[in-house]
Amino acid sequence: MNKARLVIVGLGLVGKRHAEAISHVADAELVGVVDTNEAAIQFASSCGVRCIDNLPEAFETFRPDGVILSTPTPLHVEQGHVCVDRGCPVLIEKPLATSATVATELVASAEQKSVPILVGHHRRHNPLIQKARTLIEEGAIGEVRSVHGQCWFYKPDHYFAEAPWRTQIGAGPVSVNLVHDIDLIRYLCGEVVTVSAQTAASSRGFENEEVAAAVLGFENNAIGTVTVSDGIVSPWSWELTAREYPVYPTTQESCYQIGGSHGSLSVPDLTLWNQNGRQDWWEPINATLVHREASDPLINQIAHFVRVIQKQEAPLVSGMEGLKTMRVLEAIETAAKSGRTVSI
Repeated sequence: MNKARLVIVGLGLVGKRHAEAISHVADAELVGVVDTNEAAIQFASSCGVRCIDNLPEAFETFRPDGVILSTPTPLHVEQGHVCVDRGCPVLIEKPLATSATVATELVASAEQKSVPILVGHHRRHNPLIQKARTLIEEGAIGEVRSVHGQCWFYKPDHYFAEAPWRTQIGAGPVSVNLVHDIDLIRYLCGEVVTVSAQTAASSRGFENEEVAAAVLGFENNAIGTVTVSDGIVSPWSWELTAREYPVYPTTQESCYQIGGSHGSLSVPDLTLWNQNGRQDWWEPINATLVHREASDPLINQIAHFVRVIQKQEAPLVSGMEGLKTMRVLEAIETAAKSGRTVSI
């Protein structure tokens, strides 16, 4: 079978990581790049491919089997429609769009035309997340009753100085960072149907929030809490606990605790807590470290994208899945502004 011909649109930090991942997938081939930045042109050349400045032209020039959009979020829907209208499967980086309303239009068009959209929530492709989901589905902790997610870290001042848009409304830790955690919580614990939330303003004088907390009501009657901040020094975030991206230091902590009627599970260390015999707070409780495989989720995501292109698999994170996560994020923002519980 021929290799899947892939084009990357937007060759920034994330786009370069996609290019690296493609090089590790035997059935995939990077055939072109769309970008106008001089650094992107040079990087594309180092990969042995051309860089052009026009997505529609890319379909004539490169004849891709799939397109990866790692451009700024405001461009996702317009560029997504270009791919869908040409019947080309597309992997769109998170978040899917600037709002659920415009994302809905794109997802509906793709479904009508039977064109796969994948959303870049790559953490679902991590083997430890797949193992956690299997444990929950197999009843290892019984019925899920509660979940807590913690996403605390400190972004240095130069992070904001290098890109001033990061200080503005809509670029705070809720939309930029918490989106990943909400997607995993949905994937592991079920659909969120109600949200209440609060935010705290930036202590550095930025327009966006610095701290946010939400209470999530689930369709299965579980209740969850989640907190996020980019102004707290702590060991409790996915980046510092999952060992997924080597640029981050690592800790021995976990950032999610999922509680069930027969046990609990911490993630990403995958410690399973339960009791032998009856469930009783007087009974001894046991901790078991669950074995799981280890591999790069970005490489796994590209390999999965190829299988979707070849019609061997359905998208793990479809456009509709990305849209559902967006709706929860928007509900958090609305609830925080209004002080009311929001139904999804």
